[in-house]
Amino acid sequence: MRDAYVIGAGQSSFGSFPEETYLSLFENAFETALESSEGNLSTGAIDEAYLGTLGVGGRQIGLSGPAVTEHIGLHGVPTTRVENACAASGYAFRQAVTAVRSGMVDVALAGGYEVMTDTSGDQTKWWLGVSGETEWERISGTTFAGVYAQMASAHMDAYDTTVEDLSRVAVKNHANGAKNPKAHLGFECTLDDAVSAPSVADPLNLYHCCPTTDGASAVLVASEEVARKHGEDLIRVAGAGASSGRVGLFQRETLTSIPASVRAGEAAYKEAEIGPEDLDFAEVHDCFAIAELLAYEDLSFCERGEAGRLLREGITDSDGELPTNTSGGLKSKGHPIGATGTGQIVEAFDQFRGEAHVQVEEPQYGLTHNVGGSGGGVTVHVFEREEAA
Repeated sequence: MRDAYVIGAGQSSFGSFPEETYLSLFENAFETALESSEGNLSTGAIDEAYLGTLGVGGRQIGLSGPAVTEHIGLHGVPTTRVENACAASGYAFRQAVTAVRSGMVDVALAGGYEVMTDTSGDQTKWWLGVSGETEWERISGTTFAGVYAQMASAHMDAYDTTVEDLSRVAVKNHANGAKNPKAHLGFECTLDDAVSAPSVADPLNLYHCCPTTDGASAVLVASEEVARKHGEDLIRVAGAGASSGRVGLFQRETLTSIPASVRAGEAAYKEAEIGPEDLDFAEVHDCFAIAELLAYEDLSFCERGEAGRLLREGITDSDGELPTNTSGGLKSKGHPIGATGTGQIVEAFDQFRGEAHVQVEEPQYGLTHNVGGSGGGVTVHVFEREEAA
C-alpha cells in the first residue's frame, strides 16, 4: 500500500453570503488549494474527485458533485458525491486517501460545500433534522440541540460537569476564531457571556451551539512521488480511522460517549503507530460544546469525566499541551455541513506549513475528528510532518 500525502488545501470564508452559490464558494476554496501546492499543480493532474455535501435547502441534490467539478474546469474527471451528514467531507477525504493508497490514482481532490443561510429557520431545522433518527426522534420533535442537550445532561449527572465547563469551550474557540479572518463568528467572548446566554435546549445555551454557515473547502491528496514535487516538508496521512454508529441516541447503551468516535480514533492511532500523547494539535467536532468534551474523552486525551479539567487547566488552549480547535472550531469558524471535515484538514495543513492564524510551534503530529449527526458516522485522521529527504 502506498502512502498518501496532503499537498494543498484551502477554504472559502465561512459565513452568510447571499451573493454566493455552492459553485462559487467551492471555486474559491479550490483555487486556494491549488495556489497552496508548491510547484503549481495543474487541474489536468487531478485524476478523481470526492465531494461531500448534505444539500441543505434541496438545491441540485442529484449530481451536485459533477456540477462543481465541471464548474472549476475538471472536465470529465470522475466525481463522487459523498453524503454522511456533518461527516460528509471527512468521508470524502477518506475516499481520496484510499484511492491514492491503492494506486488507482496519483492525485485526488477531496472537499465539501454547503449553503445554509438562504432558507428559513424552519427549513434549515428540517434539513439538519433528517441527519438524525427520523422515525422516532425527529417525528417526536427532537432537534439536534435537544439530542446533544440530553448528552450534556447525562455527562453533568455522571461526572459533575458544569455549565462553566461547557462555556469554556466557547471562550477558547472564540479566542482562536477571532484571529481567523475566514471564521463566521470571528469575535471573542467572556466566560460570563457564555454562561449567561439565552437558553436553546437546557443545559445548552446560544454560546454552546455552532452557527449554520455557508462555505466550502478543498484538499489535494497525492502519492509520494507527486508530493515530493510539491513541497520540501511532506504532510503524510499517517492514520485513517472511521466508524459507523447507531443514528438514534435512544438506541445506544451510553449517552456520555460517541462509540463511533472511540472506534475511529483507535483505528487511526493504531495505523499511525502513535498515541494521543504524541499529538501536537487537534481539530475536533464541536457542533455543540458538549461534543468537544466528549471528543476529549472518546479520543483518549483524558480519562472519562476529566474533559472539564482539561479546559479548566488550559491544556487545550492555544498555548497548552494539546491545542485544540485553533481554527476556532465549528463554534466560531462555522459549520457548513459538507465543508466541515475537509475544513478541519485545511487547518492541519496550515499548521504543518507554519501558516496558521493561531500557530503551534513546529508540530509533528496532528489529528482531525469529524462527526456525522450525533455519532452515526465518524472519521478520524492523523497527520505527520515528514522532513524532505
